[in-house]
Amino acid sequence: MATKVAKVGVKRKSGFLYFLDKKGNVAMAKMARAGRKGGRQSQTVIARTGVKRKAGFLYFIDKQGDVSAVKMNRGGRRKKRR
Repeated sequence: MATKVAKVGVKRKSGFLYFLDKKGNVAMAKMARAGRKGGRQSQTVIARTGVKRKAGFLYFIDKQGDVSAVKMNRGGRRKKRR
């Protein structure tokens, strides 16, 4: 189960990708669609949260527009020997 790290309340617009940048701020970038460019050149910071990341956790923007974190699921099955 995810835990809220910061309450931001970002209102989403369609056609944009919302994420945490390297400094821990909420940013958005235009998604590339059908020949139109998107990505880093269209990146803008929406909210300055300054979230400090911990190793082994996945940080994301949840449905309410807040920053949440969940422990990453590591492991899996071992590969078959030949």
